[in-house]
Amino acid sequence: MKRSLAGRIWPNATAAVLALVFAFPVYWMFATAFKPTQDILSEDPVWFPFHSTFSHFVTAVDAPNFWRLAGNSVLVTVVAVGLSLVIGLCGSFAIARMRFKGRKGILLTFMVAQMAPWEVMVISIYMIVRDADLLNSLLPLTFFYLLMVLPFTLLTLRGYVAAVPKELEESAMVDGCSRRQAFVKVVLPLLAPGLMATSLFGFITAWNEFPLVLVLNKEPGAGTLPLWLSQFQTQFGNDWGATMAAASLFALPILVLFLFLQRKAVGGLTSGAVKG
Repeated sequence: MKRSLAGRIWPNATAAVLALVFAFPVYWMFATAFKPTQDILSEDPVWFPFHSTFSHFVTAVDAPNFWRLAGNSVLVTVVAVGLSLVIGLCGSFAIARMRFKGRKGILLTFMVAQMAPWEVMVISIYMIVRDADLLNSLLPLTFFYLLMVLPFTLLTLRGYVAAVPKELEESAMVDGCSRRQAFVKVVLPLLAPGLMATSLFGFITAWNEFPLVLVLNKEPGAGTLPLWLSQFQTQFGNDWGATMAAASLFALPILVLFLFLQRKAVGGLTSGAVKG
């Protein structure tokens, strides 16, 4: 009994400590966003902002081109993630259900693309976009964000599609459904956790991406919110209150999306990782 109790206490205690370690920077970011400037610059750390202020959020939102950059971020992220889900779903279904020459080569290509660091290709990408006269445009940004998230989407959904028994589709087709109807009515609802997991990963990747937009979209109003985060600096140094408020606003959509999708997202990731 004692061994069983100790076996439960140590893992839970370790998980609680790790959770506090990872949660503290997030708490400090939000807490600093609400602190008055004198508390932020105080030598004695103020652990909880008893005297809260929203002035830093006002400063952040009033920054030049905030709403335009926010719209750019939403547009680029939603389009890239949406296209990756559509293409990845079609490709994963073909790879998981069909047997054709070159299938393993395609999978290997996507795995290599997933492992390749995008930072080493920034110069080549810049030269391609510059020669196409598409600098400061959202089109190449959306296209390269799509390429970033597509390999993970396809590989994860492939495992999830493979976990759905073929007999379910065959039974639906025997009952009068076409191949497309069987996929839409039978298979697609079962893929919801996998779709949520991949969409969450794609959203985080595209939403947080900074090096590409820094190189390709330098003009004011042509970039995304990561560029907006880098502008809270005055002649006297960084405006930490406004910086933390901006970071809080930037992280809020991801936190809300993760809390909304966390259960099904975790199930989709684990199923996609071990099946097929």
